[in-house]
Amino acid sequence: MPLTVPEPERLAAANDAVRTDLPRFAPAAVEWETESIADVTAAGRAAVDDLPALDSLPPGAEIAITAGSRGIRDFPPMLAGVIEALQDSGYEPFVFPSMGSHGGATADGQRAVLADLGMTPDSLGCPVRSSMATVEVGQDDDRTVYVDAHAADADAILIANRVKPHTDFTDTIESGLCKMAVIGMGKHDGAEMMHNAGLRGDMGNEIRERAAILFDELPIIGGIALVENAHDRATHIEGVPTDQILEREAELLERAYRELPMLPVEDLDLLIVDEMGKEVSGTGLDTNVIGRTYFEGETEPERPKYTRIYVRSLTPPSHGNGLGIGLADMVHEDLVRDLDLGDTYVNIATSGETKRTKIPLIVPDDESALLLAPSITGTPDPEELRIARIPNTMEPGQLFVSEPVANDLKDHESVTVGELRDLELDDGTLSSDPYGV
Repeated sequence: MPLTVPEPERLAAANDAVRTDLPRFAPAAVEWETESIADVTAAGRAAVDDLPALDSLPPGAEIAITAGSRGIRDFPPMLAGVIEALQDSGYEPFVFPSMGSHGGATADGQRAVLADLGMTPDSLGCPVRSSMATVEVGQDDDRTVYVDAHAADADAILIANRVKPHTDFTDTIESGLCKMAVIGMGKHDGAEMMHNAGLRGDMGNEIRERAAILFDELPIIGGIALVENAHDRATHIEGVPTDQILEREAELLERAYRELPMLPVEDLDLLIVDEMGKEVSGTGLDTNVIGRTYFEGETEPERPKYTRIYVRSLTPPSHGNGLGIGLADMVHEDLVRDLDLGDTYVNIATSGETKRTKIPLIVPDDESALLLAPSITGTPDPEELRIARIPNTMEPGQLFVSEPVANDLKDHESVTVGELRDLELDDGTLSSDPYGV
C-alpha cells in the first residue's frame, strides 16, 4: 500500500495557528570547559604500551581488532595509531566489524558501515575482514556465548571502543569494552542472544557475566578505551589489560557520565532534531539526551522533560536503518521514505524492543510540525511555545531556540544567546544551518 501523507494545507486546518503566530527564535551555544587530546593517533600508539600481554605473542602474530558502527569522531585516527604500534612491534593486525546485527546483518553491509565511518584498509593500513560467521565460545545459564569467526581464528584479540552511558540501561558497566566483546564481537547471533537475555532481566549483569567468559576462553590481550568530552573529542585514551577491564571500565564510565553533553534546558514543549542515525547512537537518538528510554524493564527518566520530539531526517551512514524512530512523536516524510524496513526490523529483532520502531505521526514539511505543536503539546498560545532545535543528539550544545527559552538561557553562565529573529521557512522548510551565534 503506497504511503500517502496529508498535504500541508490539511494539517494546517487542524488548529487556528498560522506561521505569523510562531515565536521568534535565536541561536544559542553552550560553552563547555573541556580538554581534548591534541594527537589522537599518538595516544593510540601509546595505549598499546599499557598491554603487557603483547609481550607473550610471537613475531608475526595475527591480532584481531574490533571496530563498531558508532560515529566516534576520534576513533579512526586512534585505531590507526594502535595499528601502527602493533605493526612496528612485528605483529599483523586486522580489523573486523564488531557491531552485532548492524549493516543489515550482512558482511558487505558491515564493511560498508565501517567505510562510511572512515575505516577502510587504505585508511587504517591493515586488512578489514568482515563475516557474519560465529563460533561458540561457552555457555552462560544454558545460553551460548558467540564470537566472530575471524577473531576466533586470530592469535590474539584486542577490544577497542568508546566508554559511555548506554541508551538502554544503567549499571556500573554500560557501553564500552565489555559490551563490545559480548554484543559487537558476537555478531547477529551474540547480539540477539544478549538483548533477549536483557529483556528478561538485568542487562548489565548479563554483559559482565558473558564478558568474563570471553575473557577466560579467548586470547584477548586487553582493550583500548576512549572517553569523549562534551565536544565529541577524545579526552582520554588508555590501554586496559584484560584482567583489569571489569574494574577499570566502571571507573571510566563515571568519567564519561561527567563528560556527557546535554541540552542546557530540561523543559520543552517541542524538541526538533535535524537528524537521527546509527552513527549518532545505537538507538538513532541518544536516550540520555532526549530523556526517553522506551525499553522493557527500564524506568523512564524524570528529567529532561520534552513533551514532543520531531525528527527531520535519517543520516546516510544509517543505510535506512531507522531503529529509534519510535522515540519521536513526529517525523518528516523524507525520513520515512528513506527507511529500509528490512534493516530496521532485523536490528529490532536483534535488540528486542519493538516500541522503538513504531512509526510516529508523519508530516510533509517542517511548518506542519510547528503548526501542530500548539495542539499536541497543550500550549494554546503559539508564542509561548518552548522549542529547541539541535543538529543531532551528539551536538546538543548547538541550539536554535524560541523566545521563551532564549530568555531563560540568557542567565545561564555557560550559554551564549544570539539575537532574536523571525523564523525563516522556505516553502515550509526550516533553514539548513541556523546555529551560528
